Amino acid sequence: MTHSHSFDPREETPNAARQAAAQRSTWVSVGVNIALSITQMLVGLWAGSQALVADAVHSLSDLVSDFVVLFANRHSAADADKNHPYGHGRFETAASLVIGVLLLSVGVGMLWSAAHKITDPASIGQVHSLALWVAGLALVSKELLFRYMLKIAESVKSSMLVANAWHARSDAASSLVVGVGVAGNLLGFAWLDPLAAALVGFMITHMGWKFSWSALSDLMDHSLDDEEQAAICATLEATPGVRSAHDLRTRRMGDLAMVDVHILVDGRISVSEGHYIAANARQRVLDAHRVLDVMVHIDPEDDSGHSRQMLALPHRAQVEDALAEVLDEHVRARISLELHYLNGVLELDAVLDPQACRDAAERERISRQLHALVGQVAGLSQVRIHHTLEASPSQPAALR
Repeated sequence: MTHSHSFDPREETPNAARQAAAQRSTWVSVGVNIALSITQMLVGLWAGSQALVADAVHSLSDLVSDFVVLFANRHSAADADKNHPYGHGRFETAASLVIGVLLLSVGVGMLWSAAHKITDPASIGQVHSLALWVAGLALVSKELLFRYMLKIAESVKSSMLVANAWHARSDAASSLVVGVGVAGNLLGFAWLDPLAAALVGFMITHMGWKFSWSALSDLMDHSLDDEEQAAICATLEATPGVRSAHDLRTRRMGDLAMVDVHILVDGRISVSEGHYIAANARQRVLDAHRVLDVMVHIDPEDDSGHSRQMLALPHRAQVEDALAEVLDEHVRARISLELHYLNGVLELDAVLDPQACRDAAERERISRQLHALVGQVAGLSQVRIHHTLEASPSQPAALR
């Protein structure tokens, strides 16, 4: 048997420091890539280096990805609204996918161009030595940019910024390959320049595939890894009143996660206490983990194996109808019922108000009639009768 209770999403407020760091690192990347792409393109065309031109195109792709990051960073911080009740965190995932597809496109194009050059050696000329100096400048600039951006990304825990930082690292590696290719060309191995361009294209294609696949996995509701899920379960099971947690399901929402879980509690506590335990467990997960929202299902028992049997049991109205057939209205009004759906059967606790019985003989008669319900109500396994000492105006008319 499962009692399900869901909660409103946790209210999120934009983290000003996080957004400012993201904006700052991205604008630094924009400035560096504008300067490098212009320099590499002009020198590459003038010096006759296909590898340097390829690296310039790579830097231009970085500019596009930087503006994608700026756009996504702005929109992912927007508050939840009617059409996006869980917020806009997946803007970051979509941005990572765009960056990945962009890298794939650029990489495949560079591979195609380099292959054409390699198969036509006569079209390969000697490059000017200035290309080597520019390749070295690009290598140092991009490596420093990578280290700066990765530090910022890890400090704010943004997968989108991590993707963009590693994009800068792929640029640094490609600039190294370009430098080797240009140097080889200057030493008389002309084919090394287009080969370097091909290697750059392969590196970009590999990185694009990696980011695209990761983003697609998140968009297809890929779960958190086993270690993170185990940590969430441990947090839940450390909550007072929670006997165990099971059926944990997770999915990513940008850099956060959505969690759906069942918790096992004592089957005889009140609904309000069960709600309190669930709310406490939910808040502990929100406080200890990078989670946007938690849907908690309250189970009074391990319901695996007999959930269908439980659904076939009679509901409260059916039990009250059966009670009406054996007791008059005056007596029924003085009896409070507690229904327990446990172990695939129904158990009934009946609390008798003293005013329901005129004497001990009538109390005994009512008790027999209540116990007789076991044979009359399908699925009812036992009836327990409790007698209150005295009526109280503050006592609820029925125990739910």
